[in-house]
Amino acid sequence: MPRLLGPLFLSALLCCAVLFALITWAAAVGGPVRRADERLELHLVGHGPRQLTEVLADLGSMPVALPVLALALLFALVRGHRWQALAGAVTMVLVPALVVPLKLWIDRPGPLTEATGYYPSGHTATAMVAYGTAAVVLAPFAGARRTAPVAVLLTVATGAGLLLRGYHWPLDVLGSVALCGVLLLLLARVVRMISRSTRRSSSRTPAG
Repeated sequence: MPRLLGPLFLSALLCCAVLFALITWAAAVGGPVRRADERLELHLVGHGPRQLTEVLADLGSMPVALPVLALALLFALVRGHRWQALAGAVTMVLVPALVVPLKLWIDRPGPLTEATGYYPSGHTATAMVAYGTAAVVLAPFAGARRTAPVAVLLTVATGAGLLLRGYHWPLDVLGSVALCGVLLLLLARVVRMISRSTRRSSSRTPAG
């Protein structure tokens, strides 16, 4: 398993990076992919109960997602995982540092507005990194099989709400997922390395 971990990690990282590059290119230059993306969104918008889809979209807002992450990081910190908590906080800080320049560069209009700066989706990025980071730092305590599905569900729900409310194009959401996939893969690797280093240090510490 350890021998497979490196190649699997690099393959997943490369897949996310390449996917993000392709999606960004499609969103920026136009063409058949972008036209299909826009037709799909215009078909999706308005479906579903308005109040429910609004709630789902709000799962990616900072007032909702950041307190969830803060509680997870605080729990990890109290349990002695301070470096893991720090890595999680740094990962969240990277979201606006990456997303905001991309929004300004791509300058894509939204589905129902002439305003620009919709690619990639900030709400999707916030949801995926906040809930995904919480899942990573809480995995040693609750198990990844419990935390990861919750993070995936919340991220998917956010994306669905954004599309059904007409706040973003599908490529906006998918681009954020690919970008944040890179961030979360790197975070998971860093947390794993920190945990291994901590265990080795503890085993070398003389008892008493």
